Amino acid sequence: MASDGPEADGERRIGPDAAGVVLLGVCAAWPLITAATRGGRPEGMLLAVLAVAAGYAAGRIGGALLPVAAPCAGALAGIGLTVAVPHLTPGPQITAPLGHAGATTAMVTLSAGAACCAAWAATTPAVRIALRLLAVGVVVTAAALGSAAGCAAGSAVLLCSLAAGRVRRRGPALAGLGVAAVGVTVPAWAVAGDVLPEGLASALEGRLTAHRVGLWRDALGMVRDHMVLGVGPGRFGELSTTSVRSPLSDGKPHSAPLQLAAEQGVVGMVLPVLAFGWLLYALWRSPRSTAVVLTAGTALTGLAAVASVGNALSFTAVSVGGGLLAGLATSRPFTDDTARGPGGPHRAETGRPG
Repeated sequence: MASDGPEADGERRIGPDAAGVVLLGVCAAWPLITAATRGGRPEGMLLAVLAVAAGYAAGRIGGALLPVAAPCAGALAGIGLTVAVPHLTPGPQITAPLGHAGATTAMVTLSAGAACCAAWAATTPAVRIALRLLAVGVVVTAAALGSAAGCAAGSAVLLCSLAAGRVRRRGPALAGLGVAAVGVTVPAWAVAGDVLPEGLASALEGRLTAHRVGLWRDALGMVRDHMVLGVGPGRFGELSTTSVRSPLSDGKPHSAPLQLAAEQGVVGMVLPVLAFGWLLYALWRSPRSTAVVLTAGTALTGLAAVASVGNALSFTAVSVGGGLLAGLATSRPFTDDTARGPGGPHRAETGRPG
């Protein structure tokens, strides 16, 4: 049908793209509003929004021009950066600030996801196998760096990507990822609110460290006292008792939802949730194959899980990587246009949202 041509597909995507632009604009404007009201430094949030937007734009362009090579290059760049930059690796030193282990886990997750997306985009069996071996190499590298969490997260992405090839309806799977992304924030809030049973709370505090739990409880206290506008972007460190007492603290609560809620109020926390919901909708409408879409969705959900209990999003490379993977998974390769003429059939490889 002529209505299934590239022009009709472009018209259907104008709405989601426009909504994304508006959401990013609001995410950039709100910290400026809270900073003007409460004081603070909104530059960090503005840099994060800019990094995500730049990564997403690069991913859309790269995915359209080089649907296989672009995610492969992204995977290599991500794991290469993790190895080359010492401050991203967990390391044995006890003086390293909190958050580096989370950044390593996030980069491994995104790199494995990009390699798996490239594998599904490849049409030659030999290339597909080689790219999956690249994903395995990413996981092995994480193990060599001593990042147990990165190794586990990368393995989970690889296994879920292999299973995604058997999924025919992406809608329910993406809805499940959305529920999972929201659900991973519950433990942090439960620990911060001290509402868990004593045995479970002690076990979690032992894994998370008492320092991090103290930061979370300070953040929750700020949310209760300044629910609407927060205390101001970038001001958590100077108002947190736990942070002030620790010489190793970087002034952040090491939980993205708690930090946003404490510094920018409930609205500041809800905006990224809406942005993630928009991303899932964009993935649902994506012309890429269901396997590519679900692989990227799994990796981005893993990133959300890491960010809910760590400081990964404070690293610009992680924000750029997340935006890049999202852009790659929502792009429409130009090769699809040549595979269907005016009124020609839609490529079977891209699949239809369902």
